[in-house]
Amino acid sequence: MTGWWHGARRWLGMAAVGLCVASPPSAAEIAVDVGHTLVAPGATSARGRSEFEFNLDLARALVEALEGRGLPVRLINEDGRIPSLQARPQAASGSDFLISVHHDSVGEHELRPWVWEGQALNYNDDFAGHSLFVSRDNPDTARSILCARIIGARLQRMGFVPTHKNGRRRAYADTQHAVHYYDGLAVLRHARMPAVLFEAGVIKNRDEELLLRDEARIRLMADGIATGLAACLRNGVPADGEAEADALS
Repeated sequence: MTGWWHGARRWLGMAAVGLCVASPPSAAEIAVDVGHTLVAPGATSARGRSEFEFNLDLARALVEALEGRGLPVRLINEDGRIPSLQARPQAASGSDFLISVHHDSVGEHELRPWVWEGQALNYNDDFAGHSLFVSRDNPDTARSILCARIIGARLQRMGFVPTHKNGRRRAYADTQHAVHYYDGLAVLRHARMPAVLFEAGVIKNRDEELLLRDEARIRLMADGIATGLAACLRNGVPADGEAEADALS
């Protein structure tokens, strides 16, 4: 549980000498979607907390970090009552980018039982780390991949470590930065702007769950995501490989 502190110290030192990414010259609006709902709260953590609660904490921190860079932000589904998956990209209409915030789990067959404070729960300590997803059915796959890559690279430079467990089922758009294709995800494929789904970590992992609850670490991760997005939207230019992904849609 010390790796992210090493990254934090390095990041804070960089910020102190003015190496933070500046705000984009034209303020692109970013829609931040809180994954899942009160009725369908997603996975349950190793200690019994809903994924929606984790998602909301990180989404709020991300909004604050983006606003701190002078970027207008639209927070979607803060109350957890959005009526459908399709309503999420509809609520983002007019924004320049959509990021949907989630936390990861593992398959039922990989879970192990344990008891926490009298509750019969389950866990899996084999997998940890963040990952990112894009859709080739999105109208701007190229910029979606570019921004996902930049976010992933920023987080890794800060000391965050991605997971590659999702590579067992999802093809890579970028192996190094754990960016995967997941074409059928409704929030990505129905978006009319570039879009990324971000999995912050594996809440079934008992050690990582504690990190994902830590307020300082949440803010640090949000800062890394915001830095990556600001850099991408300010002057990022999709590479040939990213542009080719649009031709596959």
